[in-house]
Amino acid sequence: MNARTHAAKLGLRRGWMEFRHTLGSSDQFFNVLMGIAFLIVLWFQRDLTVPGTTVSLAALTLPSMLGMAVAFNGIVGPAGQLSMNREDGTLLRAKAVPNGMVGYLLGRVTQTSLDLLVTLLVVFVPGYLVVGGLSGVGVPEVLYLLVVLVVGMAATLPWGAVIGSLAKSPQGAMGFTMLPIMGVIAISGIFYPITAIPGWLQVVAQGFPVYWLGLGTRSALLPDAAAAAELTGSWRTLEMFGVLGVWAVLGFLVAPTILRRMARRESGSDMEQRRQAALQRGVG
Repeated sequence: MNARTHAAKLGLRRGWMEFRHTLGSSDQFFNVLMGIAFLIVLWFQRDLTVPGTTVSLAALTLPSMLGMAVAFNGIVGPAGQLSMNREDGTLLRAKAVPNGMVGYLLGRVTQTSLDLLVTLLVVFVPGYLVVGGLSGVGVPEVLYLLVVLVVGMAATLPWGAVIGSLAKSPQGAMGFTMLPIMGVIAISGIFYPITAIPGWLQVVAQGFPVYWLGLGTRSALLPDAAAAAELTGSWRTLEMFGVLGVWAVLGFLVAPTILRRMARRESGSDMEQRRQAALQRGVG
């Protein structure tokens, strides 16, 4: 086994161990809380029908929530983790070990993916029990959904890493991700059809992965008749994979360069300065 393969194996093991640790942390309490909040939204939407279709608004929202969860976790999760690991010295230690950054990045991807899986289950399982209109979902639809989710992860994870590399603190990373992504979610047709918002906002929303992830997950789980509520009245499958693919390709081109540059600049003195700044914020 060569050094890079060994580092990759250690990274996968570390990601699994950190995921197991998060199962007993406050992160899962937050997931459960968000799951309950989404369930309440679906409950109140269950008797509302999307204009122009026979599909309930809840049936439209549930798949959209899965796409939203991928985008949210794929950007906010890595950004926060990377910035925290810069502050606590984890990145500096990884940099000092041969192929340590390979193991570190694989560990982050593993943990983020497993965390996302838990989030999706917390949202989908109780939501499926509440929402009608998804009875026709079978193995082909589930497999197609998995493809959309994987492509969505590829389209968002690199950008979360880029933001985490550029942010000077965990608070800065959250500021760069939380508010902007919540704004994008609000205009991306997650909780109501995108056709209900002004045309110029529709154009803006289509520039980001959130809308296309929601469209892809809806196309996987809803009947073809539900496409009447979409722009152009169709699922636009090729466009969906095309836009997500562009975000993924650009992300994987940009992220390694930013991460290498950030790793080269890491030093013990920089880490100590960030640690002191964090302590001062805590005291303040």
